[in-house]
Amino acid sequence: MPVSATDVVVLGGGVIGAACAWRLARRGLRVILVDPAPGSGASGAAAGMLAPVSEVQPGEEPLLRLGCHAAQGYPDFVRELERVSGVVTGYRRCGTLAVALTADDRARLAENRRLQAGLGLTVEALTGRRCRDLEPMLDPGVSAGTLIPDDHQVDPRRLLEALRIAATAAGVVTVQGSGTPERVDEALAGVRLDSGTLVRAPRVVLATGAWSRSVVPAVRPVKGQILRLRMPAGEHVLRRTVRAVVHGRDVYLVPRENGELVVGATSEDVGLDQRVTAGAVHDLLRDAQALVPAVSELELTGTTARCRPGTPDNLPLIGPSVVPGLTLATGHHRNGVLLCAVTADAVAAALIDGEVPEGPVRACDPRRPGPARSADIVTTGRDTAAAATAGRR
Repeated sequence: MPVSATDVVVLGGGVIGAACAWRLARRGLRVILVDPAPGSGASGAAAGMLAPVSEVQPGEEPLLRLGCHAAQGYPDFVRELERVSGVVTGYRRCGTLAVALTADDRARLAENRRLQAGLGLTVEALTGRRCRDLEPMLDPGVSAGTLIPDDHQVDPRRLLEALRIAATAAGVVTVQGSGTPERVDEALAGVRLDSGTLVRAPRVVLATGAWSRSVVPAVRPVKGQILRLRMPAGEHVLRRTVRAVVHGRDVYLVPRENGELVVGATSEDVGLDQRVTAGAVHDLLRDAQALVPAVSELELTGTTARCRPGTPDNLPLIGPSVVPGLTLATGHHRNGVLLCAVTADAVAAALIDGEVPEGPVRACDPRRPGPARSADIVTTGRDTAAAATAGRR
């Protein structure tokens, strides 16, 4: 059904865009979501770890606070979404086990644990034997570990399905195609579709992940490659997420209740390159097998490469930009699945209430000082920046 005007256009149909569209529609706005292939980007390829504790880095306390805030509210978000959509999202409070194989690995693990404990996070040091008590299929060479009970997981593909159903039920209209925010006489006019149609809207939400860089040059694509394996019916090689550093490379194994085992992920600054490479597949399989030898016997069911949106300070860009009417919801890097609900709530509050709510999300203001500031936005007249949602297949 052609639509020429609406209250708000959301560009991007991953978990961030879909969650924003749902929340905005639930609050009474007419919403059009534009994406050439909804769910085909980084969201649909993600492992689904909700891991603010495991992934904390020195100097990134604002991101940690945001992640922990999001994790705390995730059960309520999932309950509401599952009730509305009828889709089970695969949310599990399974925890993470970080393990070490070598002396250098043990030193790094201990350093991470000191950082986590120093920030008041719940972590428990384990011997290698205790690690194998928890996960019997671990290699005998595992010499130490850290149990992180507050990191959980969800199945991103089911989450996307639930969000699409919930958004549609709330009245969101999805247009499959590309679109670019457009100004007329310095005012935001709406979104120009690749068909040439201008969808008039006073408000636009940019949630196009790594492809946001056509509008926000501060966003950079970070390529990640993952593998999907199949565990034998009725058997579980692992019960919880296992993470480690093997030969200097980070690797994680995420078991699903449906028998899938996700192995990832590389982190490559190679631009918008979504090719699966033989070297990455080899390294991931070798590193996963070093941790869990039984991996070599599992069926390899899929390989995927997608680009995640990074920012210079690793904080996402959430909230009003310097361009009146243009709200950003991008730059979530590895945390889009974790942060989708808090991002959607913040965007809805900004557009409807006029202000992002108090709390950790305010650190993600796109107008903050620094290299990620949205003063670097390429505002889009008809003949300027490339379509923000183009080319993601």
